Amino acid sequence: MSLRDLPVRTLADTPTTLGELAGDAAILVVNVASRCGLTPQYAGLVRLQERYRDRGFTVVGVPCNQFAGQEPGSAEQIQDFCVTTYGVDFPLLEKTDVNGDARHPLYTALTGTPDAEGAAGDIQWNFEKFLLDREGNVVARFRPRTEPEDPAVVEAIEKTLG
Repeated sequence: MSLRDLPVRTLADTPTTLGELAGDAAILVVNVASRCGLTPQYAGLVRLQERYRDRGFTVVGVPCNQFAGQEPGSAEQIQDFCVTTYGVDFPLLEKTDVNGDARHPLYTALTGTPDAEGAAGDIQWNFEKFLLDREGNVVARFRPRTEPEDPAVVEAIEKTLG
């Protein structure tokens, strides 16, 4: 099964899949949080969405409260924060566990992918990024401190979009 076919739920609690959310677009899956020192990365994610949307790309945000409780809000609070503060218009999934025994199957698959240094395994912190090609293959992993518009991320997106 492709990652695009795994069942997920939107922040509005609607069942879907990444493929249904993104169509045939390449996807940047990012675990996000509203009260993190890295939260300003939302601005870069929004700019990536604007820059590449028309070329078949979307960001998918995955709120997660596993890192120092930095995403404590309800779905409505998360949505309001993202839209009001950063103008987020990309899809957001329900609050999800990305590590541990309750890790979502999406993250079970994603965490097997190594980063540029060859390290796979658990998500380190909020704003870890995975780039999926149009077929649902993970083509790149970027650790939390890598900014969304870092040249390595942009280059990977450009290469994936062709």
